Amino acid sequence: MSWIDALRTRRARQRLQGGEWAFLLDAPPRDEWVALDCETTGLNTRSDEIIAIGAVRIQGRRILTSQRLELLIRPEKGVSPDSIRVHRLRAQDVAGGLPAPEAARRLLHFIGARPLVGYYLEFDVAMLNRLVRPLLGTGLPQPQIEVSRLYYDYKFRQLPPYQQHDQADIDLRFATIMAELGLPTREAHDALNDAVMAALAFIRLRELRGE
Repeated sequence: MSWIDALRTRRARQRLQGGEWAFLLDAPPRDEWVALDCETTGLNTRSDEIIAIGAVRIQGRRILTSQRLELLIRPEKGVSPDSIRVHRLRAQDVAGGLPAPEAARRLLHFIGARPLVGYYLEFDVAMLNRLVRPLLGTGLPQPQIEVSRLYYDYKFRQLPPYQQHDQADIDLRFATIMAELGLPTREAHDALNDAVMAALAFIRLRELRGE
């Protein structure tokens, strides 16, 4: 566990211990993770909104597609033409979505204490923390595993010594990662598809590390 995860867990434990959400701090099921992805109305973590969440459980080297979560969330501010061009979710598509607090509850129960896996996970977690803080009094307490970081470390170890420096030029685009790992791709900018692809990359990188 990194020092950031340790600090996050310690702060969360102080707030959650003994309450409704204390189970989030339990020991996670062995060799289980949750890969997740969010579709949003934009890239501003302070003002834009989540409109779709996709999550799937990972067990060892298996993606448990039967244990998945797909949520649409009704945004308070609506969706813009620019965001529709990215994720193809129109106002009428999300009008019947869940209120944000209900979506947060469902997601937390789905994740439990499992570590989180994702691509560009920092952004998704920042967006999700706005949903869960009113419930928890803190952000998501689970450890977080960034797929692009694992891939960077994998590629970095393959570089000759003279190229191993802090600014090593490694392409971290999601499409590149999937292609370099020889993995199948799904249609992008769909929350569940992106979560499944992150899970595939995570499993493959663990195999390459001998885990």
